[in-house]
Amino acid sequence: MAESRRAKKAGKSKRWWKILLAVVAIVVIGVGVYAFSIYSNAKNTVEEKMHQQVDSIDTTVGKKKVRDNEPLNVLLLGVDERSGDSGRSDALMVLSLDPKDDSMNLVSIPRDTRTEIVGKGYEDKINHAYAYGGTDMSINTVENLLDIELDYYVKVNMEGLSEMVDAVGGITVDNKTDWIDEGYYKKGYHYEKGEIELNGAKTMGFVRMRHFDSDFARTGRQRQVFQAIVDKGASVASVNKIDDMIDVLGNNMETNLDFSDMKNLMMNYRDTRKNVVSYQMEGEGKYITNSSGQDVYYLVVSDDEIQKVHDMIKKAKS
Repeated sequence: MAESRRAKKAGKSKRWWKILLAVVAIVVIGVGVYAFSIYSNAKNTVEEKMHQQVDSIDTTVGKKKVRDNEPLNVLLLGVDERSGDSGRSDALMVLSLDPKDDSMNLVSIPRDTRTEIVGKGYEDKINHAYAYGGTDMSINTVENLLDIELDYYVKVNMEGLSEMVDAVGGITVDNKTDWIDEGYYKKGYHYEKGEIELNGAKTMGFVRMRHFDSDFARTGRQRQVFQAIVDKGASVASVNKIDDMIDVLGNNMETNLDFSDMKNLMMNYRDTRKNVVSYQMEGEGKYITNSSGQDVYYLVVSDDEIQKVHDMIKKAKS
């Protein structure tokens, strides 16, 4: 009888272990399947929607740098494209990533900067390069202005910025000026001075406003938002939010980075965001008469300032 009871207990114990192992296996498999679905969604989104080569950049050079963990220069284009309009680059930034000392340089180029538009042969506002010749002309013009080599580009539709901020659950920024939005969106949002929380809609007013201060302050806000999205996106724990972020990027972003490049950047360059140097090119605002006899406002940047920015970027890549 005692042996029979022990046998029954042993049988029950084995059944419970089998049930427990089955539950664990189901959970592990379920998590694995979901993780794979996110990976698969990301891969398909990049390959089918986001990846777009350009003639102005030889990606074989960039790929070698990524594989060897060498410094990279990336052009960030925030483009304002609307129905019936070829669009202009509303935000221009050069992002320099150096994995050797885990540092990142983020340099803003004011959109009114007067420079030669490569392919046109005359000087105009740098943001017009996109309207004249798209991404390729913007890349060539920035490379010519700063005498640098760009390894990759990332183009983002500014109208999709709102969706991305909402996808990461909102962002926090340090607002330098107290003001009420009565400009582009006319929502009447109050942006109090100090640390504030922004959702997607409030972010759009935040990055577009320049009437209460200046275009310099505006590009500073754009850099803040970019850094805040990167930091928040990197810390997002919810897999649902990751999927949402992928979908938003697929609908609003274009880049010559392919999926393998992105994986390598995620693994080997992710710590560069820990040491960020943010800078904005400076110049003197002037009205200059164009070929049509119109007085047009430009930001005239000195050769010394251009050299300073060139040296900053080159130092990050030395």
